[in-house]
Amino acid sequence: MQLDRDTLLDAYRRMRTIRLFEEKLEELSLAGKLPGFLHLYAGEEATAVGVCMHLGDTDYLASTHRGHGHCIAKGVDLRGMMAELYGRRSGICKGKGGSMHIADLDKGMLGANGIVGAGLPLATGAALTAQMRGRGQVVVAFFGDGAANQGSFHESLNLAAIWRLPVVFVAENNGYGEATPVEYHMKIRDIADRAGSYGIPGEIADGMDFLDVYEKAGTAIERAREGGGPTLLECKTYRYYGHYVGDPLTYRTKEEQEEVRQTRDPLELFERKAESELGLVSSDELREIDAEVKRTIEAAVEYAESSDAPPPEDLLSDVYVSYSGAHGDA
Repeated sequence: MQLDRDTLLDAYRRMRTIRLFEEKLEELSLAGKLPGFLHLYAGEEATAVGVCMHLGDTDYLASTHRGHGHCIAKGVDLRGMMAELYGRRSGICKGKGGSMHIADLDKGMLGANGIVGAGLPLATGAALTAQMRGRGQVVVAFFGDGAANQGSFHESLNLAAIWRLPVVFVAENNGYGEATPVEYHMKIRDIADRAGSYGIPGEIADGMDFLDVYEKAGTAIERAREGGGPTLLECKTYRYYGHYVGDPLTYRTKEEQEEVRQTRDPLELFERKAESELGLVSSDELREIDAEVKRTIEAAVEYAESSDAPPPEDLLSDVYVSYSGAHGDA
């Protein structure tokens, strides 16, 4: 698939935003400014952006507990995300969702999800809706290698295959299901091999290489949009931080982490290919984007810190059953 200069610069901006956003979140969390657990996406930027560059606002996306990168790649407002992480009323979910439950239906973001594998059936249902509407919408379900062993994975792929639903299942195989290495919890080497059980294509992409993900995701999404049914796309990637901020990381070595950062960093790989091999962007342009993104994130922090916390009465809003008094009238 042909890439022009503007598309490459947009892709780099999204990837750099994810990286700096996550680095800022770690800083804020360790300073005690953010509540709750944080599962950071740094290192996996090429996967989210390589896929989401093919999606529009009317396409749907189901995410995971590690969902900040997916949200940014899909175009969710950065200030609203930061305010949500601070638990402020101006947050994208009014401060009620936090890190693991950011959703924005205006952008097709069905939500991050704290339950392993729970986004798969949600995406399958959204794909059925898209098919019945007949508007050419596509759904993407991101999930981790651990979720590939859940019943929801198999059930979703089976149903999507039978009905030829317009959904792409993207396995982000970062090598560890929380602290468990893939080779320990899965006998086969490649998650993509499981596509054969359902009669759908199974593809593998280098999840650290934007160009590889972009090409293979584009083919799968185009196929789904044209009525060809689902694809299982496995992206081999790597998370730079632990399962959560504060994870002691006793299950992998510092040498392993440093080797990946030095030899497979998705941003450095992108710059090398886009500048030297494709000749479409310059390092000066990318440094300008770096500075611009840094300013944008600092402004998002200022916005969040200056926003109000939800008032006590907000506790009873946005719930399935309204509560009107002490006697339990609803």
